[in-house]
Amino acid sequence: MKVDNLEQGFFGIGIQNGKTPENLGVLWRSAQNMGASFIFTIGNRYARQACDTHKAIGAMPYFHYQTFEDFYRHLPKGAMLVGVELTEEAKPLETFEHPRRCVYLLGAEDHGLSRKAIEKAHFLVKFQSTFSLNVSVAGSIVMYDRGMK
Repeated sequence: MKVDNLEQGFFGIGIQNGKTPENLGVLWRSAQNMGASFIFTIGNRYARQACDTHKAIGAMPYFHYQTFEDFYRHLPKGAMLVGVELTEEAKPLETFEHPRRCVYLLGAEDHGLSRKAIEKAHFLVKFQSTFSLNVSVAGSIVMYDRGMK
């Protein structure tokens, strides 16, 4: 059977200027379990984490970008950038239709996404939460929602 990779789709997920290395390990573990095609960081670099018990960093491609501009220039062809951010213009995750080919970008818990990332995102999504969530938890919720839809 021939697989049409463009029809099948893909997604990657990463963090811009992550606050703590532990968050990366947890997000990578979730990404591996929920079918991500690749993982990445912008700004702060990944360091091996004990919480990445499945060693996701060796199981899927990992990319590091020094700046948002470098990351944006290297988005996969045809991929939409989906920023996860609490803004007025962000669409509710509950009704969001995930693009077939996309890259999810999360910001650090204390600063969120950069202004440039918000401006360049094809979509912004948010979800109902009384208080802010840990970035790895937020990313896991987005990936779970994608898988369920």
